[in-house]
Amino acid sequence: MPHTPVLYSLNSDGVATLTLNNPERRNALSSPTLEALEHLLEQISQDSEVRVVVLRSEGPVFSSGHDLNELVNGEEAEYTAVFEACTRVMEAIRLLPKPVIAQVQGLATAAGCQLVATCDIAVAADNAAFATPGVQIGLFCTTPGVAVARSVMPKKAMEMLLTGRPISAQEALEFGLISRIAPPDELEEQVTELARQIASVSSHTLALGKAAFYQQIEMDRPSAYQFASKVMVDNLLADDAKEGISAFLEKRQPVWTT
Repeated sequence: MPHTPVLYSLNSDGVATLTLNNPERRNALSSPTLEALEHLLEQISQDSEVRVVVLRSEGPVFSSGHDLNELVNGEEAEYTAVFEACTRVMEAIRLLPKPVIAQVQGLATAAGCQLVATCDIAVAADNAAFATPGVQIGLFCTTPGVAVARSVMPKKAMEMLLTGRPISAQEALEFGLISRIAPPDELEEQVTELARQIASVSSHTLALGKAAFYQQIEMDRPSAYQFASKVMVDNLLADDAKEGISAFLEKRQPVWTT
């Protein structure tokens, strides 16, 4: 039976789980893994039953990043294809109209750290660690730096990129790379509860809000307010906002249309 690089499941709460499934290779983001992720993310984007996505992995390492076997003795076109595939996956997560939660149980390095930084929320075990160690083998983590620099304050991001030194989960929390930490034996439970909470609200509102967040964050402040105000007006005109506000005023649970 061929190996399945990414496992997929969907529970009754509308929470889809993507599991990196190659612990023997430290869940490297090989070309087959990136291809599987891209395919599944496209499938999820079209599936109205999916409300939230959890991205996790098997084994003691969350992801070691690119498969270095694919980055040696190759041609320019081959290397370009690898990084383009990785970029497509990262952008698919950012543009996905569903929130994505990273569940990090171990070490996340290089493109694995990029994957964590790209997710909307990241919850890590308190013994997890994060690094962009490419500089130590002569390959600066330039593409991981795109996501890391948008999560972590610039000087800390540069320290990670220039030294390759792993940072702890506590440091990652303090510097904005992750959202929260949990004891290892409570990690899955906390992520499940968080995903269930998010899945309980309107999927239309989630999609609208996620897209608007990433658009406005790149704008100057006056433009961001102008854009955000228009989004809120559009949001108010949607059925789920009308239902949600009415339900709040009437002290009852809302019934979402999406």
